[in-house]
Amino acid sequence: MTEGIKRRGLMLVLSSPSGAGKTTLSRRLLETDSNITMSVSATTRAMRPNEVDGQDYFFVDAPKFETMAKDGAFLEHATVFGNRYGTPKKPVMDALAAGRDVLFDIDWQGTQQLKEQAREDVVSIFVLPPSREELERRLRSRAQDSEDTIQQRMAKANGEISHWPEYDYVVLNSNVVHALSQIEQILGAERARRTRLIGISEFVAQLTEG
Repeated sequence: MTEGIKRRGLMLVLSSPSGAGKTTLSRRLLETDSNITMSVSATTRAMRPNEVDGQDYFFVDAPKFETMAKDGAFLEHATVFGNRYGTPKKPVMDALAAGRDVLFDIDWQGTQQLKEQAREDVVSIFVLPPSREELERRLRSRAQDSEDTIQQRMAKANGEISHWPEYDYVVLNSNVVHALSQIEQILGAERARRTRLIGISEFVAQLTEG
């Protein structure tokens, strides 16, 4: 942002059916942009090999998750494949106030909840796969899900994709480099949005004095 003009941070949401590449795109964006940080969700699912508590997720049991939900500690929460996921509110709001952006890898349910709580702070992007066949190929190439889980994810894909009109932008991920470039362009434009600039009226008034 132009020196001398501060801005409020934004919540950048990437959603897609499982296997469409949003996790890869998220990682690439985090590697290339120092002003965006990944939202760390709480979850009741089991920790996978090489995951780190507090870095990949906050791993909690079901009773603790329910207590947090009842206390209003989440910006959004949902049940996905039998497990609970939720975004802790305080660290996100602190980051936005400091002018930092927060990246979300969540589904359409979570996106709706975010918009209900802070619509002006949310920029949502739906990532589409190039074809259904490619989507299944990517799921299988990860080699981390059982056959039953893969079939569940494929069956769920139609329902997830049907929510694309609810998003601000749609990116087709047939090529990771091109898709990442599109996301970076969207982020750049949204960072410059007038309504996110803090003190812009005073800044302009100084420019036009005299």
